[in-house]
This record gives sequence, structure tokens and C-alpha cells, in this order.
Amino acid sequence: MTDAPAGTGTTVLVTGGSSGLGAAVVAAVARSGGRPLVIDRQAPGDGVPWVECDLADTRAAEAATRQLAERSGGLDAVVTAAGMDVPGRLADVPAETWERIVAVDLLATVAVIRAALPYLEASRGTIVTVASTLGVKAVSDATAYCAAKFGVVGFTRALATELAGSVGVTLLIPGGMRTAFFDERDDQYRPGPDAVLNDPADTAAAVMFALAQPPGCAVREMVVCAEQESSYP
Repeated sequence: MTDAPAGTGTTVLVTGGSSGLGAAVVAAVARSGGRPLVIDRQAPGDGVPWVECDLADTRAAEAATRQLAERSGGLDAVVTAAGMDVPGRLADVPAETWERIVAVDLLATVAVIRAALPYLEASRGTIVTVASTLGVKAVSDATAYCAAKFGVVGFTRALATELAGSVGVTLLIPGGMRTAFFDERDDQYRPGPDAVLNDPADTAAAVMFALAQPPGCAVREMVVCAEQESSYP
């Protein structure tokens, strides 16, 4: 891939592309002249091809990936932006909820990439996985989210070694962003009124930078957060 970021005609599959960081990436790809595709439970912006899918169902996530890739004639990049969290102490979070967080944040990331690999190898494309600063820093009341995001970090580092020379792999570690991610949380788990959070469009710009690297040049890892945001390291 070359500049303009994810240039004209580049096909980029974005999980969770209907909101938050995923929607910001979709908008950035479209502005650059690329073709965004979305897997999500909600419809993305008008005109963006998508498949409705609960990513916790990893076999369905694989099928949705193949469906969009075949429909679009291949893939040039995948950005796994889908994520969820329900904070709480381990004993207080229902087992089904705890396991769903890991399924959406980690197992679906793996499933989508697994299904996309044949297309990305054919195009010598790029993968950008989205972890979190809580993938490198553990905190209380986030055992599921930390387990999943630490898993994304380890998975991506191993995948980068495995695919070196055939598919570019970038690990994105974002700090907190001004999205709806925190909206349904109990008050004690929401950022306070003085919290310093990043604009998701700025994080999406970092994703586009990774996608713009030419074959053979990989941006391995990026930490992107508001300058005064405190969750890293």
C-alpha cells in the first residue's frame, strides 16, 4: 500500500465499523478513496457494504469475512476494531458476560484474520489489530478485558513473526477515546468530567499511516493516546 493512505481502490475490512474507532477508520478509508467493508451488529453509514454479525459467534465471523471478501473481489487490509467491556470484580461479572468479552475482543479478532488470510496473502495486504493500553497494563475490575487485550498483544506479536514477508502486521495500542464505549457502564467505571481522552479520528489517522506503508515496510506497534491520558503505561 502507498500514500494517499489506503489509496484509491484499496479494500479495507473493519470489524466494529459502525461506531467508535471502527466508524472513524471507515470514514478515513472512504475519504482516502478506499473501499471500506464492515462486520458489525448495527448498520454502518449509508452505502458502506456490510454483513450483520454477532462477533461472539466466531464461526459466523469467519463466514461474514469470506462473504465480504468474495463479494468485493478480495481484501487489501483488515482492521479489527470491534471491542466491548463490562467492568466489575471477577466474582460479580456473570460467566456468560466474562466469556463474551473474551470472545468478541480476542477470539473474533483471530477468527476474522484467519478467514481473511488467503485474500491478504494474495494482495500482500496489511492487518491492524486493536488492543488497548489495558493490554499492557493490568487494573482491577477488568479481568476479562485485560485477559482479552493482553491476548491480542501476544497474538499479534506472534502473527507478525509468522507472516513476515507475506502480510504486514501492526499492533495498535490505543488509550481512552471519546466514544460511546463507556456509555452503558456504572458511574464508577466511567471517565470523570475532567478525563483526557483522544479523538477517535486521531487514532484512525494512525491506522491509516500503518495501512499506507509499502510492501516490505511494517509499522510493528503503535501506542496512540491523548498526551495527558493516564492509562499508559
